[in-house]
This record gives sequence, structure tokens and C-alpha cells, in this order.
Amino acid sequence: MKKRMKFPLKTLIHRSNGWPMEVKSIVSIFVGVALLNGCAVGPDFKIPEPIVRSESYSYSEKSAVEQTTSSDVKAGAGQKLVVAQDIPAQWWSIFHSVELDTLIRSALAKSPDLASAQAALRRAQESYKAFSGATFYPNANVNFTPERNKVSSITAQRAEGTLFNLFNASVNVSYTIDAFGASRRTAEDLEAEIEYQRFQMEAAYLTLTSNLVITAIKEASLRAQIEAQREILLAQSKQLDVVETRFVSGAIAKVDVLNQRSFVAQTRAALPPLEKALQQTRHQLAVYAGRLPSEPNLPTFELDSLHLPKELPVSIPSALVRQRPDIRASEALLHRASAQLGVATANQYPQITITGTVGSAALAAGDLFSGSAQMWRLAGSITQPLFDAGSLSAKRRAAVAYYDQQDANYRSTVLAAFQNVADTLQALELDAKTLKEQLNVVAIAQQGLDLANLQFGFGSINSLTLLDVKRTYQNARINLVLAQAARYSDTVALFQSLGGGWWNRSELKDISVKDDQQ
Repeated sequence: MKKRMKFPLKTLIHRSNGWPMEVKSIVSIFVGVALLNGCAVGPDFKIPEPIVRSESYSYSEKSAVEQTTSSDVKAGAGQKLVVAQDIPAQWWSIFHSVELDTLIRSALAKSPDLASAQAALRRAQESYKAFSGATFYPNANVNFTPERNKVSSITAQRAEGTLFNLFNASVNVSYTIDAFGASRRTAEDLEAEIEYQRFQMEAAYLTLTSNLVITAIKEASLRAQIEAQREILLAQSKQLDVVETRFVSGAIAKVDVLNQRSFVAQTRAALPPLEKALQQTRHQLAVYAGRLPSEPNLPTFELDSLHLPKELPVSIPSALVRQRPDIRASEALLHRASAQLGVATANQYPQITITGTVGSAALAAGDLFSGSAQMWRLAGSITQPLFDAGSLSAKRRAAVAYYDQQDANYRSTVLAAFQNVADTLQALELDAKTLKEQLNVVAIAQQGLDLANLQFGFGSINSLTLLDVKRTYQNARINLVLAQAARYSDTVALFQSLGGGWWNRSELKDISVKDDQQ
């Protein structure tokens, strides 16, 4: 954590030139005691040591392939993994979808979740400013009190009493000496809160953009499934017409017609659930975009409108902990726990406060600035806990336990992040293989269906055998669509697991993922 001067002493001394001697004296005393601020007690926070070697390039026991399997179908392109390549801030642009890019830009401006995270960050920033302004500078108040008084005749020892005016003008200054760093540790806690809220906002940003892309891919997948089901239903309906014609001519039995009708009905019944899921996905997409589901002009997404990128960046493991917003947020919580331990430690030491007053009092307003009307006062206090039944010690032990808790949470977050990347890298290759195999399944199922239709026409097989072949082909077509969508989803998951490139946004160029917070 970079050190900051909390009390601008040189500025205060410079500005005191030309002030009355009494004021300058009190200012000098305040400057002197401010210099008594010692080192803050408690632990100085250090970023946890990395859990992997800087030269390591592997996330799992089985290294990820450099090039994924390719197949001759939509979303079947092989993807090359480029190690140590940086991640663009607008990573979703790799899908080359104008509709997706426009939707995300609109969502970033309208999302209430992102707005909430931004407001939480602003609140943390202002809380730090409020504390530092009230703590690291002397508190000064100007007081002017005009009075009209009548003194009792007994007190004044005159029969008629005394009626007089009193004018009092003063400047009251107080300052708590941060001798053991309680205030500095509290400020450190508030600064760590700012860091936590900043990375919570980055996590909200990454979650929002990822959810939008994943939901758009889901919509495209559902549309492709519905299209496949309708094509299958059309072919089955034509087949049903043929079967009924053959039944009328007496070539086949009634049971063959009923079986074909049942299969057509089952295929038709599968459409409403898919259409329901599509509409619910559209509603979810609208809400992610900060819109009401009833608002018009929400773009539609098809698998054919999305392009699978041929190159994918892969960050080295040692860089991951500086890129993941969840890890950085967990680190900030650990920093807060460290600072709170310092506060709990400092509270066991004496608290020192000084106050001073400079002003004047006169019976007439015009005499307020005369030499005889001037007055000043300087006081100090030291408070040392003597007996609290072990309360302060218990609070410090609780702070130690909280630090241990956050340390364990941090390590758990790091481990989960590395698992996330490892799972995603393996999924990229395995899902690419799945798509290739599924394409082969569809081709074989198509050949089997063509042969079964021919055999059924000659009466070589019965209707139940034909329906089994049709069901196999139908499942193969749907699974092919799901396998295609999985390739897109894996790409999104990789960018999300690597942190989403937030550090490359123009408004965050001053924040480096390599910052060691010296």
C-alpha cells in the first residue's frame, strides 16, 4: 500500500504566517504534537505469496492442447490457444455480432445491478474522504456569541443591579494524536473497502457481459433446436401421409398408422417446451439489458450470426490472481481484516487529545480586537484503558480470528479460480471432439433413416423399427445443435475465467494487473 501524508504540516505552517502570535503559538503546538504520531501498531499488510511459479504455464495435471479439434460444420473450427496473450476489454467483439455488441453497450448503461455496484463504490470513496477529513486534520470551529445580560443586584452589590452586553468571538481547535496508528489503520480499512467495492463492480461488469453473451447463445441454440424439430416434424408428417395412403390400399396394418401418428404427435409435443424456454430466455435477456420484457426492438440471435474465434488468449497462472475480480476482492477483504486487527491493537494503547481556543471577549463589539480582550486556552488529555474485564483483548483475538478466516477464504477463492480455468481449458478440447463425433453420429443416423425408409417401403421392417431409427436421428440432430452451442459457451467461459480484460478499459488504464501495491 502506498504511503500518503495524512497531515500537511508544511502547508499549515506556511498559512500561519501573518496570524496573531497566540494563534501561531497554538498552531506550533499542534504541529509539534502531530510529529509525535508514531508507527501504526499491528501487522502491515502484504499481498499473499503466489501459489504457482511465475514460469508455470499449466493449470492442470493434463496440459491443455495448443489447437482444438476441428470439424466441417458451423462452430466446428479449431481454436488455437495463445499463451500470455492479453485479453481485450470488449472481449465479446470476437463473435463479430453487431447485434450483440449493441445490446451489451446498451445494457452497460441501463443495468441496475451495475449501477448498484457503482453506487457502492462511490459510497466507499466518500466514506474514506469523510473519515480522513475529520481525523487527519485538526477540527476547527469559529464561534461568535453576542449576549445581553442582567446581573442580580445581590451579585453586583448594587440596588439596581447591572445590565450589560457581552461579545465573545473565538476559534476552537481540537486534534487527536494518532500516536499508535488507530486512525491510520481505520483509514487503511476504508481504503481496502474502496478496493473491495471496485472489484465487486468489476465482477458485476464481467458477470453482466458474460450473462448477456451466454443468454444470447442460449437463445440461438433454442432457435436452432426449434428449427430442427420443425424440419423433422415436416418430414414425419409427409411420411404419415404415405403410411395412411398405403393403409387405405391395404398394404400395411392399422397399427403402423397409429404408431406413425403417435410419433408425429410426440414430435409436435416437444415444440411447446422449446418455445416456452425461448420466450423465457428472451425475457431474461431483456432484464439483463435493463429493459422490461415487454419493450420492443430486442435483437434476435441465431447460431449462424455468431462466429467462433480461431485464436483464444490464455493467461499464465501467475498472472491470474491479479486479473480475476473475485480474487482481488477477496484480497481486499483480507487487507481490511489486517487493518481491523491494527485498530483492535491500537485501542489497547493510550488515546491522546489536545484542544485549544483563541479568541476575545469584550463588553462592546468594537473592543473585540483590542489587546486586553484577547484570550486563549490549551488543554490536553490522555486516556489509558485500565480495567475493561478483558473486552479489548477479546476484541483483538476476534480480529485475529477474522483475519485467519479471510486468509482461508482468499486461498479458497484462488483455488476455485484455478479450477475454473482448468475446467474451461479441458472443455474447449473435449467439446470440440464431442461436436466432431456428434457430426458423425448425425451422418450415420441420416444413412440409417434413409435405409429404414426404403426397407419400410418394401415391407422389410415394421413401423416400430422405423420409429426407433427416426427417434435416433431426431436425437442426433438436437444433440448436434447443443454441441455447436457448447463451443460458443466454452469461449465465453474462458474469457470469464481469465478476468474479462477489465484492466484494458480506457477508464482503468491507471490500474495495472501487475501492480504489486508497493
